[in-house]
Amino acid sequence: MSLEISTAGHGIDYPVPVYGYRRRFTREVAFGEIALGGYQPIRVESMTTTHTMDTVATVAQCRRLYEAGCEIIRLTVPTEKDAENLKNIREQLRRDGIRTPLVADIHFSARAAMKAVEFVENIRVNPGNYATGAKFTSDDYTDEEYMAELDKVRTEFAPLVRKAKELGVSMRIGTNHGSLSDRTVSRFGNSPEGMVEAALEFARLCEEEQYHDVLFSMKSSNVRVMIQAYRLLVARADAELKYAYPLHLGVTEAGDGDEGRIKSAMGIGALLEDGLGDTIRVSLTEDPVNEVPVGFAIVRKYNDYHLVRGDNAHLPVKHVVEHGRKAAAHGMLPFEPFSYARRASCRIDGAGYPIGGDTLPRVETAATASIADPEGLKAEILRRLDPERPVDSIRSEFVGISIGSVEDLPVLEQLLASLGGLRDRIVVSTADTALFSWLLPMVSRARLDIVEGESLGADLFDAIQGPGAAVELCFIHENSSENVPAEILSHLAAKLKAKGVQRVLLSVMSNRPLYPVRKLALELKKSGIDYPVAVRYRQRVGDRSAVLIESAIQTGTLFCDGIGDLLAFETGLPADQEVAIAFNILQAARIRMSKTEFISCPGCGRTYFELEKTTALIKQRVSHLKGLKIGIMGCIVNGPGEMADADFGYVGSGKGRVSLYVGRECVEENMLEEAALERLIELIRQNGKWVDPA
Repeated sequence: MSLEISTAGHGIDYPVPVYGYRRRFTREVAFGEIALGGYQPIRVESMTTTHTMDTVATVAQCRRLYEAGCEIIRLTVPTEKDAENLKNIREQLRRDGIRTPLVADIHFSARAAMKAVEFVENIRVNPGNYATGAKFTSDDYTDEEYMAELDKVRTEFAPLVRKAKELGVSMRIGTNHGSLSDRTVSRFGNSPEGMVEAALEFARLCEEEQYHDVLFSMKSSNVRVMIQAYRLLVARADAELKYAYPLHLGVTEAGDGDEGRIKSAMGIGALLEDGLGDTIRVSLTEDPVNEVPVGFAIVRKYNDYHLVRGDNAHLPVKHVVEHGRKAAAHGMLPFEPFSYARRASCRIDGAGYPIGGDTLPRVETAATASIADPEGLKAEILRRLDPERPVDSIRSEFVGISIGSVEDLPVLEQLLASLGGLRDRIVVSTADTALFSWLLPMVSRARLDIVEGESLGADLFDAIQGPGAAVELCFIHENSSENVPAEILSHLAAKLKAKGVQRVLLSVMSNRPLYPVRKLALELKKSGIDYPVAVRYRQRVGDRSAVLIESAIQTGTLFCDGIGDLLAFETGLPADQEVAIAFNILQAARIRMSKTEFISCPGCGRTYFELEKTTALIKQRVSHLKGLKIGIMGCIVNGPGEMADADFGYVGSGKGRVSLYVGRECVEENMLEEAALERLIELIRQNGKWVDPA
């Protein structure tokens, strides 16, 4: 289903199925010996971090990427001299039997682009700075000045388009949130709208030249901005341009470790679930070879789906748009695809921590010990709740346990009594409706697990209406269609709402909760029901890496769309790992900041310091500053823009030189790298953001 909604005051179709997977069918674009789009698999790309003039090092890194399975290799080309050396790199790779398509990454220099296009299969240009002297100012542009600069861009860009067309080289129009032109920012701000307009200006110039071997990217270090920009691009491009061009997906400056993988999986996966994306790159502040397996882990299930379904896995754009226009008269989207708005919900109090309303989304994990072992269960509960730590620490705020028979009730009562004040943070679940009624007077929150076809009697509603615990109705989504949880839970919610019951929480438990929770949110919106919604991720098989990536996609997408008041995990991983993943997901969605946020780029041939080592040193010194955002950038290309909402920035400015930023203001320019970290800490102190480590 896709629906016509309004953005920036204009009605725009959102041509994407949001309640089930169908891939958007795009124009197939040549990429050397492979192709992108159409019925092709989703390709995985990475980028070298070596200097392009260093032929030996660059070839060696390309070989390692090739051996890791990388399908597309991108190289930075800052100057015409670097572009000329692409010939040597290419010839050596081809002599070695490595025929992986090469991409020249261009910023600023039209001369470098005109030379590089001779030696690669694809050329990436950034419409924010190609043939534009970006000064990162906020000066206003008159209409005449705006058009004069666009004419200048046309003059310098058209020859590249013609040459690429002549040579059979494809082109990526790659917009970055961090490097929009001053002209674009003056008109649209540093926003998804600005990113999209910048890309469309270049796409229109390509179509004027009858050049259609084009793909797009809309990258940002802010996952929500990245998702919104791609969605808006698709909505506008499919309405305005001749073809549905392929998309290259990526979260730029994602960082390293779990944080970088979760950010990347969440942003890329959110769009893949919407059927968008033909190639991806995971950007990690690590060895680029590490990006490749993460990329394949993200795209695997979508490519497997295409193998099984064939042509039926794709949905032509015209069909989706027409379907969306018809659907617009009959329903609503449960979220704003082009902007962020948290779903409004009532607040439930009296269950350890309040849930819903304007409270932060909560984190819950499930105990693995059984009620049959009360001492072991109590010990695990205490490990998960970790009551000795400060209140705002990264720890489980609720712990779920389950019971199966009336005989468990006395043991449960003794356990709860032994926990003292912590008993309010225990969530007790059962699938037995009679047992559920017994639970309500005993606990702070009772969860009833429901499966398709289960009959719920009137006595259950009588029990819920009386005094007692907060009530959670949880649909166990295993093999049901995406519609069933919404049908059952919205029906139950409507009955309870009509009876004036306020203390109700609704949830879906699944290893793929995205579509059923979206559907539930839609039905609740239609009915005007504002009960909070819990997102429950349960994955009983799979290693830690698989859980990390899939949970980020399935739950993080919902929180990026503003849906969810509690995030609950049941994965079998150790408690500390579950809790860390959950809090990382909420932070990546920018809905709950629990630690320092690092916006760090993966580095490239423009970087003249050891980015991975420097990032680790900065983290070691400042990672205790909860909620602070720090940008660590290899060069100026994306630095000031990607740090638009960062508090402080550390940006490479040349060999052994670093510039420091407070917000978007450069306060120390070209200082020695050896002194930069201490000066950064001094700036944090001077701006009242420093606290001593515990």
